[in-house]
Amino acid sequence: MSIRLLYITKDPRIALIAEAAGVDWIFVDLEYRGKNLRQIGRNTVISAHTIEDVEGIRQVLKRSRLLVRVNPLGEWSEGEVDSAIAAGADAVMLPFFKTKEEVCRFVGLVGGRVEAWLLLETVDAVRDVDKILEAPGVDYVHVGLNDLHIERKTRFMFEFLVDGSMDALAREIQATGVAFGIGGMARIGELIPPAEHILAEHYRLGSVGVILARSFCSPPISDQNAEFAGHFADGVRAIRAMESWLADQDAAFFEFNRLQVQREVRTVLDSLSESP
Repeated sequence: MSIRLLYITKDPRIALIAEAAGVDWIFVDLEYRGKNLRQIGRNTVISAHTIEDVEGIRQVLKRSRLLVRVNPLGEWSEGEVDSAIAAGADAVMLPFFKTKEEVCRFVGLVGGRVEAWLLLETVDAVRDVDKILEAPGVDYVHVGLNDLHIERKTRFMFEFLVDGSMDALAREIQATGVAFGIGGMARIGELIPPAEHILAEHYRLGSVGVILARSFCSPPISDQNAEFAGHFADGVRAIRAMESWLADQDAAFFEFNRLQVQREVRTVLDSLSESP
C-alpha cells in the first residue's frame, strides 16, 4: 500500500514542487465560513484561498490531482461546487457536516462529475457514520482530528487516535467499503508522537490518506527554490521508505507501535498539565 499524500497550497510554484516530490493531491482550501469562531484562540490557519487559486493550480499540474474544499453546506453550496468543478477540481470536499441529509445533498450537487469527498470532523458525524455512509456516491472520507479535538474538548488532537475512538470509527468506515484517511503528519523523525509512529498507525487502521502538515516543509519558499524543493523531496522520500519498511512488519509490531503512541500521547498530556 502507498498512502495518498495531500498538501495544502494556493501557490502554483509550491504545487509544482510538491508534485515533483510525489504528492498525490494538491489541496486548495476555500472554506472560511464559521472557522474563525470554531478555532478562535488556536494555532490554526484560515487559508483564504480563492477560486482563482484553483484555476492557477489547475493550469500547472500534470500528474497530481486537485482537491478543493468548499464551505459547510448552505444556500451558497451549489454555486461553490459548480465553480470548483468548472475551475478544474478532480474532487470536491464537504467539511463540518453532521447528518446523512447534508451528505446526500452534497453528493447530489457534485452529481458524479468529480469525486465527492467528506471531511468527517464533528461528533455527530462520528456517531452516525454508518447511516451517513449509506448515502451513495461518497468516494473518500478524511477524518479531521483538529476540529474533533476542539468539539470533544480534549487537550491534544491525537487523543482521538489512542482512546479507542479511531479504532471504532475505522471499523465502521471499513464496513461500508469507503476509503478513508486520517488527519495530518509531520516529517519522519519529528514531533511527539514521531511521524513514523503515526504512519504506522495509518497502516494498522487501514487509512489510505494523510495531509502533510505545515511543519512538513517549514522553511519558506524563497529565491532558493532548489533548496526548498530538495527539502520537500527528502521528506516525501523518507515517508515512502518508511512505508516500504512497514509493509514487511507483522501484527505484533503494529500492536507494539500502538502502545508506544499511547505512551507518547500521555507524555504530551503530562507536559500540558505541567504548563503554567
